[in-house]
Amino acid sequence: MPAETTATPDPADLPGERWADAVLALLLLAIDPPGIGLALHAAAGPVRDRWLALLRQQLGAGTPLHRLPLHIRDDRLLGGLDLTATLQAGRPVAQRGLLADSHGGLLLLAMAERLDSGTVARLAAAMDRGVVVAERDGVALSHPARFGVVALDESESPPPGLGPGLGPDEALPAALRDRLALLLDLGPVPPRLALDSDDAFLMSPAELAAARQRHVALQVPDALLHALCTAAAALGVDSPRACLQALCVARAHAALHEQDEVLAEDMAVAARLVLAPRATRLPAAPPPDQPEDAAAPEEPPPADPADPAEPPPEPEDAAPPPADEAPDVPPDADDELPDLPPGALDELVLQAALAALPPDLLASLKASQAGQAARQAARAAGVSGALQKAGKRGRPVGVRRGEPRAGQRLNVIETLRAAVPWQKLRRRGEAPVPGAPRRVEVRADDFHVTQLRQRRETTTLFAVDASGSAAVQRLAEAKGAVELLLADCYVRRDKVAVLAFRGRAAELLLPPTRSLVRAKRALSGLPGGGGTPLAAGIDALAVQAAAARRRGDTAVAVLLTDGRANVALDGTGGRARAEADALAAARRLRALGAAVLVIDTSPQPSPQAARVAEAAAAVYLPLPYAGAQALSRAVRAAADGSGRGV
Repeated sequence: MPAETTATPDPADLPGERWADAVLALLLLAIDPPGIGLALHAAAGPVRDRWLALLRQQLGAGTPLHRLPLHIRDDRLLGGLDLTATLQAGRPVAQRGLLADSHGGLLLLAMAERLDSGTVARLAAAMDRGVVVAERDGVALSHPARFGVVALDESESPPPGLGPGLGPDEALPAALRDRLALLLDLGPVPPRLALDSDDAFLMSPAELAAARQRHVALQVPDALLHALCTAAAALGVDSPRACLQALCVARAHAALHEQDEVLAEDMAVAARLVLAPRATRLPAAPPPDQPEDAAAPEEPPPADPADPAEPPPEPEDAAPPPADEAPDVPPDADDELPDLPPGALDELVLQAALAALPPDLLASLKASQAGQAARQAARAAGVSGALQKAGKRGRPVGVRRGEPRAGQRLNVIETLRAAVPWQKLRRRGEAPVPGAPRRVEVRADDFHVTQLRQRRETTTLFAVDASGSAAVQRLAEAKGAVELLLADCYVRRDKVAVLAFRGRAAELLLPPTRSLVRAKRALSGLPGGGGTPLAAGIDALAVQAAAARRRGDTAVAVLLTDGRANVALDGTGGRARAEADALAAARRLRALGAAVLVIDTSPQPSPQAARVAEAAAAVYLPLPYAGAQALSRAVRAAADGSGRGV
């Protein structure tokens, strides 16, 4: 049995607890790599490097440890055609993939939170089946692939109680996180604590081999399995994989301590390490105890001992059977557990998981659910436009069969890969020429082109109500909000345009530009006063949005107004006609499919502005008491959450 990892840390010593759990997880992972995966939330630094060094030292040379690159190709991941060997040999030569090479060992995923969905899907399929299958490029491969996964999560620190990778920023993919038993966070661990720890707790190669042998033969009592599932249901853990993973952890913990069967203490450790980070609710409180004088209705009244006619009934199984009639059945594993009252095992496992929960779990979960839209907006911040397919430039996102037309790039490697399996058929009937170089016959059907994707440029259009009513109320605040939004657009390299409407018409103060100085100068010189030609302002906004769309840009239209139109589209007065023209212009803007935001700058929410927003299918933001900072935050969040879809 290996030496104790560390002294039991004080419950208030969070760094000591985290490092002790990380050391224990390292040992459990070494005993059962395929059954126990691990997500390690830690930034690159001495703490993570120390843990990885201890893991490599514990595994030794007998357990393979491979690193999965972030942008790995499918042929390297799953296996496929070895193009270099195929061209040299003149026949298809297959190569094993990284998943097959990791059989029986560990696969290290760096920056796992950034893995693309395709790689995660292939990785999850191999983890579920234990086999990797590749049928492509004229070769068919099937290799065993039972391996463990260590996912290094470098996202920002998660909120308390949600475990690693569940924070508001980049997160581990759900399909990968669900298949990893242990979720650890080394963020609170100081470097000195990790670097000063020795390696006396590591198992020798002989001890590791013996622990793995014991792990295979361990028995688990049914009562402990029931207690584990009960605890998972009480904590709101919905995934059935969590119970199976906790069972693997309990078996590995029992094997680590040289036991012949899994005990309640092992299951409690598994519940603390596996179930607690996945908890989504606290268990329901038990019903209050009944008073002593409340007798149960089903209990019969006690028999009178003085009455010989009614002797107390004896249970049917009170007398043991004769020795010669006793069935020859081995004792059940449940009989070997200590005598505990009913439900005590369930309570023991559940309390072990509850001990690892932070006190503010419910508050964290509530804030996480309520702020889901805000998290999506935060992830979209800094993105300058929607993704679109491109032909000549952009980021490679895949390969497809086709001829290189309209500036598309020919992918030579994939073209050769598609042509190689057909060389024997294409050379049939040709006499070989001695000394001639071997050539690959490529036909048009073999051509593959690289698919590129780039982001559109974003043009943010600001239409500011500079009429007399707006000037009296909040024109200064609207100018301040627009200036803050202009600075934000400059950081994201967006183009901005500023329009103003007052008097009888709308005016383009600044065409689309990236110059922050010009935008601020045009806005600061904007006077206020006159009527409210809202219909003209909306039409001018629609014209600029359509022009941005023709240029291939993503347009976001922001309308700051109180909605009180009093100048019709032809320049004549009349509130009823002006409001009708404004609603008609809003419907025309809606027909463009633009992402529109209507900021109601009235002291109180204006029904006129709400009707304009409804007609334009816009996001309506009534901000009666907001200052420039609040306006800026609201517009930025709404713009990012809208998808910027023009």
